Order: sequence, then structure tokens, then C-alpha cells
Amino acid sequence: MEYVVRSTLKAAAAVAALLLAATACGSSDDGNGSAATGLNPPDLKAPSKLGKTEGQVNLIAWAGYVEDGSNDPKVDWVSDFEKQTGCQVNSKTAASSDEMVKLMKTGEYDAVSASGDASLRLIASGDAAPVNTALVPNYQDIYSGLKDGDWNSVDGQMYGIPHGRGANLLMYNTEKVTPAPTSWAAVFDDASKYKGHVTAYDSPIYIADAALYLKATEPDLGVKDPYALDQKQFDAAVDLLKQQNANIGEYWSDYLKEISAFKSGDSVVGTTWQVIANLTADEGAKVKAFVPKEGSTGWSDTWMVSAKAKHPNCAYKWLDWIVSPKVNAQVAEYFGEAPANSKACDLTSDKNFCTTYHAADEGYWKNIAFWNTPIEQCLDGRTDVKCVPYAKWVQAWTEIKG
Repeated sequence: MEYVVRSTLKAAAAVAALLLAATACGSSDDGNGSAATGLNPPDLKAPSKLGKTEGQVNLIAWAGYVEDGSNDPKVDWVSDFEKQTGCQVNSKTAASSDEMVKLMKTGEYDAVSASGDASLRLIASGDAAPVNTALVPNYQDIYSGLKDGDWNSVDGQMYGIPHGRGANLLMYNTEKVTPAPTSWAAVFDDASKYKGHVTAYDSPIYIADAALYLKATEPDLGVKDPYALDQKQFDAAVDLLKQQNANIGEYWSDYLKEISAFKSGDSVVGTTWQVIANLTADEGAKVKAFVPKEGSTGWSDTWMVSAKAKHPNCAYKWLDWIVSPKVNAQVAEYFGEAPANSKACDLTSDKNFCTTYHAADEGYWKNIAFWNTPIEQCLDGRTDVKCVPYAKWVQAWTEIKG
């Protein structure tokens, strides 16, 4: 996840380093099913109006989301916010969704840029409060596909303001992988053709990628949502990944290593992000990246307000600021994601940025199953079985990698 047209690898690395430590972000299959999950969060109320700002706001964020010029003098959207609102920004960079959840439980922070796995947990535990979107004027310009998602709402009540989104793509070396793949079969059923040169994202949430493939190729399994797997479905996904493991050359979590591997030929096919594909091509590697015919997993982040926020008025000011057109454009380019605000695309420095990242293409995003947290309560609405919770995904991932 990263930034402005990637002029240098060094600049990109500064932003991505911590993000790649995160294990999970965003949603279920169709983006509109929170009621089906049976999730019953505490009865918390969103404010009906804002009061006087409190002079400061304490934020938890991914690296690259709260930039004040200290990392790069040219990258600063915090200073103007402080001048305009009088709210001094104090931010803590989190390295994982688990860390975000733990920090939010302390009650010391006002808002968090939660990914989908964290957001669902924060809603269920009552650590995140519902938001009154009417108090966030820029919310009206957020793309519809980011509103009322399984990962940021319950029964039509939003629990945050969407920040941006990205897809997990299939990248391949155009000279060594022929014919051009159209399916995730290239890294699963056909992976033996590229034995030792297949790469995959190093995270338990990658089990969902296998489930997504099985949803299309083994319909008898009945997978509806790659994050809602009963034991039989889960075992099938794990078995597929164990078979894949024999052909894996490297699991990537450091995106610079993925770029290097594709440049050297050590990797010729595997999962990636758009920003990584851009950088890899910029480095001279002959690669293409796309969403295969089965669709893809992906991530979406949401700014959520703590139920214990000591500075809620400044928090709301921040929520509106970070998704304002100019700032959202800056963040999206710096971070390497599609912006959430539909007016941001007119303000990106790279006029092709939003086309590359499919920002306004809702048809594209309908094929993305955003990351979500697997829980025993099946997210696809089934009540006759229990689904495998995320802790078991973590255990299985260790077994898959051997």
C-alpha cells in the first residue's frame, strides 16, 4: 500500500514497510450483508451534533496515512488540518490489525484507520462507536461501493468513514508464463509448471484466496463467502494451499523482495498489489497484473471513532478532513490505493492514477471480496454450522508453510 506515481523505490519503501506486517483488512463477498452475520454490537449512539473542538486528537494509523512532513517535507496534510481546526494531531503507527485492536481497547485513542478484520472486532466489542455520517460533509461524495459494507456497518448503520481500497492481483512474467493466464489456476492447479517460482502473500488471510478459487472450481463445496468457511470448506482450502506449498519459491511480506524476485526471475507468477506491479514494471521487469476470472480478495480501510474518545469533535473533524477531495487524493497516491472520495480523482498529480487503480469502476470492485475477520458465527448467514474462526486460520497457516 503506498503513494505518488512511485518515482523511487526508496520513497515507496518508507511507506510500505510497516503496512506489509498487517495480516488482514476488509469484507465479505457482496459487500452488503452485515445483518446476515447475526452480529449484535452494544447499543451505542452516534452524536447528533458536534460541539467545540478539544484542541487535540489521538490517532492510530497505518504508515503513510497521517503524514506531517517529518518523513518527507513534500508530504504533509496534517499541518493544514491543525491550522484550520486547532486540533493538534498525535498519531501512533500500528504494524498490524491486532495491534490496532489492542490500542483501541485502552481508551487512549480517538480514532483508528481500521482494516476490515479489525473493524469487525471493534464493532462487536463496543470499542468503536457508530458514526453520524451527516456530521461528515465529505461522506456524501464517497463511492457507493464503500458504504454499508460488511466490514464497516451493521444493519445499515455505518461505524466509520471509508478511506480507500485495493485489490489483490495475479502478477506474472509475460516472457516466462505462457499462454497468458486468466485464472488463479496458475498458482494452484497449474502451479507445478512453475515449480519453485510461484509466490504468495505471507498471511493467514491468504487462505481466503484458496477458498475464493474453490468457490469457482468446486461448487459442490458450497463456498459462498471466502471468510465464512465451515470445517469441510476450510480443510479443502488448507489442503489446496499445502499442495501449492510444494511449488512456492517464496512467500512475500516484504514487497521489495517481491519486486527483486520478479526482476531476477526467481518468481514468475503470484499474488501482488497494484502499487507493487507498478514498481516492478518501473524497474524493468516484464510483468502484468490483473483480476482473474474468479475474482480476487482485497482490502478496504475505514476511519472509526472510539466509543471512549476523549476528543470526539476533533476526531470527526479529522474524519471529514482525511476524505476531503484534495487530501484523499494525496493519501491515495502516497499510499498506493484507490481513493474513497469520488472527487479526489480530479486532484491527483498523476492524471491516470484513478484509471490505473480503478477508483470509479464499481463493476471492478464487485469482483473483489474484501478482507474480513472469520468468526464462528458464519458471515454468510448460515446458522446450522459453525465457521472456523481466525485463530484457527493462524494455526493452519503455520502448518501450510511447514
